[in-house]
Amino acid sequence: MKKILFAAHSLEIGGIETALVTLINHLAEKQYDITLVLEKKQGIFLNQINKKIKIIEYSPSYCKNKFIAKLKNGINRFKYIIKHKNKYDCSISFATYSLPDSFVARTSSKNSVLWVHNNYLSFFNNNEEEYSKFFNDLKVDSFKKIVFVSEESKNDFEIRFKNLKERLIVCNNLIDYQKIISKSEEKIEQIKKDEVIFLNIGRHDEKQKKLSRLIDASKKLNDNGYKFKVLLVGDGENNKEYKEKVKNLGLEEKILFLGPKKNPYPYYKMCDSVILTSEFEGYPVVYIEALTLGKSIITTDVSDSKKDIEGKFGLICEKNVEDIYEKMKYFIENGYTIKQKFNPEEFNKKIIKTVENIISEEKFEK
Repeated sequence: MKKILFAAHSLEIGGIETALVTLINHLAEKQYDITLVLEKKQGIFLNQINKKIKIIEYSPSYCKNKFIAKLKNGINRFKYIIKHKNKYDCSISFATYSLPDSFVARTSSKNSVLWVHNNYLSFFNNNEEEYSKFFNDLKVDSFKKIVFVSEESKNDFEIRFKNLKERLIVCNNLIDYQKIISKSEEKIEQIKKDEVIFLNIGRHDEKQKKLSRLIDASKKLNDNGYKFKVLLVGDGENNKEYKEKVKNLGLEEKILFLGPKKNPYPYYKMCDSVILTSEFEGYPVVYIEALTLGKSIITTDVSDSKKDIEGKFGLICEKNVEDIYEKMKYFIENGYTIKQKFNPEEFNKKIIKTVENIISEEKFEK
């Protein structure tokens, strides 16, 4: 039985965490011996982890005294090396941004993998120096494989790290589509269906998610007399500012803050369209969740949206308020007919094959 280690920050609500739980639970059932290393052993998803999976906590020191923090972290690293060095068949740093996770994965096996969930070139506002420093700090060249969830982010990386081209793989996130469909049937308080309902699910983080665009586009729709509602499922550092903005614009009956939801799927079923107004994404989990439940998508041009969504499953917007308004208006007036049936089982089969190749050095070698 192959021993696989995953390193992550925590199991709070989020797209990366959802993808992680789905993947490790699946692998545990496929008779892999799974160990999960968390910087913080906390989060709403903790009780959803398969009982076969071992959980270890590896936490960096947050002491304000830099000397003490450095000393504690050095001791922790030494202890981890003694106990875990090369004890696994494959080790995966699943929280891309985490230096501790990078260390854990690189130490735990010779077959170490860095999983890249975001478009970091956009995250760093196309600053080449910051982009390169980010990956060099993670010691990216020490990983045997580097996995990207979209072609876009892989291509951006390949241009800047040509020497690592042979290590790059694109692999989307596995979905538990049966659970998504089943949990979408849960009874929740319904919202009157006399208006078009748009749904946004995600972290309330202005730098990436740009929900101010959605609020401003909604203001324009409301001023022009359109009937609609926007449901916001999620929370984050800019939640308070968004609520104040909605209140100041008199949109409290149009934009509803529902908070984070352990089960967001009934809201997909309730809505008419899922909407994203992000500045950048890795590959949005909400795309696949929406398609699984037969919902069309309105999204800014992020990740592989033009390849996977445009002309098949929804509408692509430019990254500005005016075009988001135009696409929402178009949807209110005309709706959108999905042009292609999404097959979640076939989607998963491709991912599982790729993941098994990533885990198995023998199969992956060219």
